[in-house]
Amino acid sequence: MLNKLSSRWHGHQAQNTPRPAYLLIADIIADGINSGEFLPRDRLPPLRDLALSLSLNYTTVTRGYAEAKRRGLIDSRPGLGSYIRGKVPSMPLSGGSSYEMTMNSPIEPGEDLAQAISEGAINLFTQQNILSLLRYQDFGGHADDKAMAKVWLEKQLPPVNVEEVLITPGIHSALVGLLTLLCRKGGSVCVSDLIYPGLKAIASQLNITLQSLPCDEDGPLPRAFEHQCQTGHISALYINPTLQNPTTLTLPLRRREALADVASRYSIPVIEDEAYAALMTEHIPSFSELIPELTWYITGMSKCFGPGLRTAFVKGPGKRNTQLLAGALRALNVMASPITNALASQWIQDGTADRVLGSIRAEAGIRQKLAADILRPFNLRASPEGFHLWLLLPRHLHWNPAEVAVKLRELGVSAVSSAAFCTDNNPPDALRICLGGAWSRAICSENLQTIAHVLAHPEHYHSIVL
Repeated sequence: MLNKLSSRWHGHQAQNTPRPAYLLIADIIADGINSGEFLPRDRLPPLRDLALSLSLNYTTVTRGYAEAKRRGLIDSRPGLGSYIRGKVPSMPLSGGSSYEMTMNSPIEPGEDLAQAISEGAINLFTQQNILSLLRYQDFGGHADDKAMAKVWLEKQLPPVNVEEVLITPGIHSALVGLLTLLCRKGGSVCVSDLIYPGLKAIASQLNITLQSLPCDEDGPLPRAFEHQCQTGHISALYINPTLQNPTTLTLPLRRREALADVASRYSIPVIEDEAYAALMTEHIPSFSELIPELTWYITGMSKCFGPGLRTAFVKGPGKRNTQLLAGALRALNVMASPITNALASQWIQDGTADRVLGSIRAEAGIRQKLAADILRPFNLRASPEGFHLWLLLPRHLHWNPAEVAVKLRELGVSAVSSAAFCTDNNPPDALRICLGGAWSRAICSENLQTIAHVLAHPEHYHSIVL
């Protein structure tokens, strides 16, 4: 296989192909599969061997294999290497093939933790009656799973009443249920001027109006929120107070208290989306602590363990309200998967979840330092404990963020335009960059260098300048 790849590589080089080297590696693999020369299960040469044969650096070859994997051409397994997956589909993959380009994906744990995750799953299915996990269950989770949800919630909250806890199939589904419940008699939801795009999609699907609140460096302005409470029919305040997606802002206590005071005086329910709160080491009192009688606190496992673990925990404002949400969610989802719930509980109980969280937090800090160094000439907002950053484009270039994002994605870099998050039709010239999509630190560094080059040398990318 090494000789076949080298031969095709030198053939392309003789034609003076202008493609970047890492894309050319993926192209060569695709050509070999389409021609029938490379067959399913053919093992690819080790990265270092191929780099030496092609006179390329290790990072470039690593990125070439990553691009081939993204296209669905190859598979990689720890300890087994990389091998040909099969023939390239005639149509581009449409379901999740480029998720890392648009989703805020956490950093994957290393091989040691992958082994611990696997052992936890094996232990679960060895000890648990598997048939019990294939049956219908009451919505909100089994008592044992709720007990573990309580353990996870109490890492950020004071002691929690388990009767106020629901387990749902992900934060997104919890938000669907909450907006259905809180807005069924009409009314708008107050939000920041930049928010999680999933909430925009949910509101659009449910025909719910989002009232955008102007923000300063501390978050939504309390006076603007109070004005909406006085003049509009407001059903809820949605807030993502910790490591906000996309701006990375964590609301200081004084702003949380001011917004909580307004919500309390006007009896406005608060949807507190704390998808990233577990990543923080410093505790700031939550809305659920400030106004527990009005706050729906939501956290989950997808951003602090892995996006495939679609499990979220909701702490409601009292037992009765929690039961009302359970009814709405039961109609929408029937129940969360008992198997997924049991896996989450197993990993929380045996400590694997804490270890994965620590790993993500530590690697995020390293990658944020890389970003701060490589993007030093530019204006960015970030937190050392988060795995995304908010990059403000140089004003003098007058670039359209959407076009810059497209160009960066063509170059293999995760980037999302500010328009995806905007709620006031006035998106800033900014991009959200995810540091978790790159599966290695070396690729993350190379992606950041690509961003820096695009911004520093716009003359090479004139097609994206307005």
